[in-house]
Amino acid sequence: MFERPRSGETAVLVHLDLHSEGQREQLGEFEELTRSAGAHIAGVVTGARHSPDPKYFVGAGKVEEIRALVADTGADLVLFNHALGPSQERNLEAALQCRVLDRIGLILDIFAQRARSHEGKLQVELAQLRHLSTRLVRGWTHLERQKGGIGLRGPGETQLETDRRLLANRIKQIQKRLHKVHEQRGLGRRARQRAEMPTVSLVGYTNAGKSTLFNRLTEAGVYAADQLFATLDPTLRRVSLPGVGPLVMADTVGFIRHLPHDLVEAFRSTLEETAQAGLLLHVIDSSDEERDEYSEQVHAVLQQIDADELPQIEVYNKIDVTGTPAHVDRDDQGRIRRVWLSAASGEGMELLHQALEEFFAESGVHGRLRLPAAAGRLRAQLYARDAVLDEQVTEQGDWLLEVQMRRADLERMLHQDAGLVFTPDQGPRLATGTDAP
Repeated sequence: MFERPRSGETAVLVHLDLHSEGQREQLGEFEELTRSAGAHIAGVVTGARHSPDPKYFVGAGKVEEIRALVADTGADLVLFNHALGPSQERNLEAALQCRVLDRIGLILDIFAQRARSHEGKLQVELAQLRHLSTRLVRGWTHLERQKGGIGLRGPGETQLETDRRLLANRIKQIQKRLHKVHEQRGLGRRARQRAEMPTVSLVGYTNAGKSTLFNRLTEAGVYAADQLFATLDPTLRRVSLPGVGPLVMADTVGFIRHLPHDLVEAFRSTLEETAQAGLLLHVIDSSDEERDEYSEQVHAVLQQIDADELPQIEVYNKIDVTGTPAHVDRDDQGRIRRVWLSAASGEGMELLHQALEEFFAESGVHGRLRLPAAAGRLRAQLYARDAVLDEQVTEQGDWLLEVQMRRADLERMLHQDAGLVFTPDQGPRLATGTDAP
């Protein structure tokens, strides 16, 4: 067995065009993934097959071509733009005499680099250990503890069995710690639900501009860069938008085609912020020719976490690249379904605010509220929610406020003081008493 290097910075890429639609990948995206991982691309080997070779995934001739390129470039890592089986990965390492990593391993490595929070690191480690547990096949037989011979026969444990046992124990420990984090996240979510504060979750293909848009909406200062998986850890921010009131914005990890199942499982507690959201903003890179295919990949992941039925507004980002003017597209019922904007320049952001205002206005009310002079605290709360559109003072010294807010919030306020009078523009009255003038 060759000695596995601690890290590989120079890589040879291998990409096959397969006839099976479910196994097709894109070379350009794979190169971006490689650069995001910090590797230098020494060369690319391409080919085409009807189906993968059971032993090497590629044919024997292609293995020789890869080995020659590795020798010429001095590469210490070969990356496959496909999911390799444990035996295929092992056979390739033996034939190429260098480390071999598949697409899933590469994505896991990028996630490991980008995780910053305690929860994110635990989730990535869990996914890596699950992936590694399928690779513990004859990789460390030179460390085998069980030996033959007189006096040495009998019960014993091979190094492989030890590795598996240690991995299993570590996985159990991480799962317990993640369960505690999951419970804490659930407490925060239930607190927001009790306060009836809706959550708007940003989803989309990686590098579509979610974090840039999130910063525009919340001024959170989340790291954003033109690279795949620039941000990994989810970020929640409470914001108050005019005409909408307070809500929670959630920036989630970007999706990618064939997102490793282990990652989806490991990040399930984090992705519950998406599954429990009241509205999804699906951010799409309008300048990408593959945007329709990428959108399908996002929907596929949303189905895995049972979030595909949630209300959704599509945000077509990066119109500054395409030159498309900012505008909105409405459906047959007149609701805004698409917003075209640029998160980088800010062009069209007012249209997104309009879309959010219209969406939440469907569950809101608009009308006049009369407050006595003693209700100054309630007046301040209404202003804090950005619910006051206009204010007048009557001859009696009362405040006459034009308000627009969620019905449930207003009903709760009126319940605290039955003497308050609200006159809606339309629909049934929410309180009894003398109408406001």
